[in-house]
Amino acid sequence: MEFCDGYAENGLYYVEQGQGDVLVLLHGNGEDHTYFKNQISFFAKKYKVIAIDTRGHGKSERGDKEITILQAAEDLKKFLDEKKMTRIHLLGFSDGGNIALVFALKYPSYVKTLILNGANLSPVGVKVSIQFPIACAYLLVSAIAAVKKDLKQKKEILGLMVKEPHIRPDQLKRLHMPVMVIVGTKDMIRHSHSRKIYERLINGTWCCIQGSHFIAGEEPEKFNENVERFLKNHGRTHW
Repeated sequence: MEFCDGYAENGLYYVEQGQGDVLVLLHGNGEDHTYFKNQISFFAKKYKVIAIDTRGHGKSERGDKEITILQAAEDLKKFLDEKKMTRIHLLGFSDGGNIALVFALKYPSYVKTLILNGANLSPVGVKVSIQFPIACAYLLVSAIAAVKKDLKQKKEILGLMVKEPHIRPDQLKRLHMPVMVIVGTKDMIRHSHSRKIYERLINGTWCCIQGSHFIAGEEPEKFNENVERFLKNHGRTHW
């Protein structure tokens, strides 16, 4: 199965495998495309799978712009325009899910189906036991970054979890494409928060798999099976 990788004009590193409808994968905070190794190999049998390292992550440089959810969504738009991809299936995990959600709200015509794995509308969606130490780390790194400029990127990446996103629940009604909300039974995102996302959707699908926030890595077979079923029912142009 053909595999290739490279850099887009805006500096984003990506890997691509398979043929067919395009399925774009966006990883979580502090990770890179390799998080989806089990998804790339599985879905490449029926799709053209593209896994991107977002700005400042993996092999993608920070560049001269701040690392934010909105900037990452704009980076994705430029990437898709360069590749002349105007209708994609978009799967985002954690911060990647937040980026996917912001992108779909701003550029809905690009998104055929949307899969949100462990996404949140605001920082309060994260359980306190997880958010508190991250917030402490952010404050510490922010203080040190004032004198050590090489920590600026680390500060911005932590800031993605502490300060973002800020999406109003009523905005979700603007999403008319099929949307899947998929979480772990012991997810770091509050279940009440994830359910709030699902319940505000016009065309939503709910899926909860035994495991933590990282179900795509922990339970790849169950994760892939459920995502494949969703795509088959809602999004394939040809099978």
